[in-house]
Amino acid sequence: MIALHTVIAIVIVILLIIKVKVDPVISLMIGSLYLGLATGVGFTATIMAIATGFGGIMGEVGLLIGFGVLIGAMLHAMGAFRKMVTMLVNGVGARRLPYALTAAMATIFPSIYVDVQVVLASPVARSTGPFIGRTGLPHMCGALGTGIFAGYVFVIPGLAAVSIAGLLNIPLGTWLIYGFVLGPLTAIVTTLIFRLLLRGRYWKPAKDEEVDEAMVVQETTELAEADTATPPMFVCLLPILVPLVMIAFGAFAQLFNFSNDFIAFVGDANFALFVGLLGAYVLCRRTLGPEGTGTAMSEGFHTSGEILLITGIGGSLGAVIRETGLDTILADLFTADAQAPVILSILLAWFIAAVLHLAIGSVSVAAITAAGIIAPVLASISVSPIAVGLAIASGAMFALQVNSNFFWMFKSLLGLSTQGTFKTLTMVTSIASVVSLPMVMAVAFIA
Repeated sequence: MIALHTVIAIVIVILLIIKVKVDPVISLMIGSLYLGLATGVGFTATIMAIATGFGGIMGEVGLLIGFGVLIGAMLHAMGAFRKMVTMLVNGVGARRLPYALTAAMATIFPSIYVDVQVVLASPVARSTGPFIGRTGLPHMCGALGTGIFAGYVFVIPGLAAVSIAGLLNIPLGTWLIYGFVLGPLTAIVTTLIFRLLLRGRYWKPAKDEEVDEAMVVQETTELAEADTATPPMFVCLLPILVPLVMIAFGAFAQLFNFSNDFIAFVGDANFALFVGLLGAYVLCRRTLGPEGTGTAMSEGFHTSGEILLITGIGGSLGAVIRETGLDTILADLFTADAQAPVILSILLAWFIAAVLHLAIGSVSVAAITAAGIIAPVLASISVSPIAVGLAIASGAMFALQVNSNFFWMFKSLLGLSTQGTFKTLTMVTSIASVVSLPMVMAVAFIA
């Protein structure tokens, strides 16, 4: 009955989000309450589990998410990301641009939220697509979509990556080492595969494109305008690069046994991102002044609020699941096949995240919910936590489609029909999810 009630709780969450259009925060809270009360955890114990689960995950990733969002908001306000995509256009040439763009989106841009990423980068795809050839627009769209979400789920400080790592208690330094390889590699390989797909009759411009030529002209003009107020590109990237180097240094120091208290302090993700936040704040003050900096930070606070709540309630769901005793049942499920426990566990984690994403339509909510479900059994399975976390990340990308608000943003900003959006965004996120799965399995055998 515990497993049945857990399924019902998840279905309630999905139906509330999809059918009733209830906010994910409220939906996850209702699902957590139902699960605790229906399985006999009790009124007081259920509320206690929700509160302690929320507090636990906030202690793990609350500051990281808040600092990361604020850094991205200030760099965005300074025009740093606009300047970067302009440099990509001018530096690598049109035909190599899909690979340069997808690599940049998967490594540097995860510091800002996915909705902002597509708004910033869509002018590049729209404006340069015609110079690549007949399938230039879909190739650029595919590169943009796969880069955004490969970075979002695999690369620190992508919010989905940070949330999964926090829920599964995976050190961010460990995640950084693996994710920084898997993210861009998945994006580039997917973009190559998608290019091969476009060589046939797959793309039909008359049915798949709805390009507004006036918007293309306007966006091309905007990209051509130099933003003299923005600091040099390398300086703009320091608030992102310095924390990553600090975290990576701490992780390698621990891996090779030369760490000490000071190195652990410097390599701590909370301190590293705070250093990045200070750097972004100083740059923003010098570029935009106190008022512009205050506006950028206010937008960052606004963006981080719901993200923090969703992440925290994901921790609450995991805590309630632990109270029900479902961990024993799920542990038996994960270890059911004694001949292939690693492969089975990775596939099951991937499958849970993929199904949740197909149902809910949100990569982050699917990843957080899947991590909340799996976290209680993590200690009972013979697979490293990093491999399980990466499997959740991989599955959470699968087949982004019409029940996601990002799908419709992508459609309108890139000048695609609904069919064209399926052929680009839905296709590349599906390919990326499948392409990354063997890489995750490789990690499972070496981690």
